Amino acid sequence: MQKLTQHRWFYPLVYFLLLAIAFLPLFTERPYDPRNTGEVISSILLVSTQPYAAWGWVFHIATLAVIALAAWRPTFGGRIVAVYFGLNYWVVAAVQTHGVTKEYGFAVHTGALVASILLGLLWLSVAWRSRLHLSFRGVPRWRWLLLPFALLVFWAPLTVEGHRILPNFDPFLLLTSPDYGLAYCFVTPVFLFLLILAYPHVDEFALRVTAFNGLLYGLFNLSHWSDPNRLWMGVMHLPLLVMSVTALLLSHRIPARRQPQDLWRSHPL
Repeated sequence: MQKLTQHRWFYPLVYFLLLAIAFLPLFTERPYDPRNTGEVISSILLVSTQPYAAWGWVFHIATLAVIALAAWRPTFGGRIVAVYFGLNYWVVAAVQTHGVTKEYGFAVHTGALVASILLGLLWLSVAWRSRLHLSFRGVPRWRWLLLPFALLVFWAPLTVEGHRILPNFDPFLLLTSPDYGLAYCFVTPVFLFLLILAYPHVDEFALRVTAFNGLLYGLFNLSHWSDPNRLWMGVMHLPLLVMSVTALLLSHRIPARRQPQDLWRSHPL
């Protein structure tokens, strides 16, 4: 795999495939005009996670627990974090990517479903190969400047009132928000922030795939800024865009493969 990734064509091909997956046509029970694709996706997102909102606290506590474990035992904790990444993406695939909408009946966001399943498999393979050493020692100070973006999506301070999405800075949401953990666009920035802190002690392929896919959805969601009723949702998607761009620039500027080959064996459990 390492030899394969060194070819100049490899990552452009991977990025093209991710782009193709993102544009897979939606499945809907009732036909829709392709020009209304964004509206269909919004309809799915509005209903998909509602039945599971009460479980929001589980993902907050689980995230804090695996971070604490990684801080205590970086190599073993890194493997558990990778498992958590993979399983959380599968939860997103099972929960957020489909729903029964009023206008279109049962609808599936096909691209998001496929991407989330593949990301889950990718991070479980990282865990299997123990390719994540999540240590917070010696992290360059500039990377901590990204912490507010990660905290914003972890908090997910928003509320839906009809067709309007408004801020809701209830501190109780820091541990109970139903959006974090179930929403791809809120989970991914937190994952990327942890990977940016750990870089270059990460699997470079997994980092780039996660970041590029995040960049795609970050760009797609810039459309929220054009609707005054959804302006706050545009703000809430800034962390995804910022984290994805930062992770891609970091990984392409300082390739992880330049690190010693025994990097993954040099840190005892």
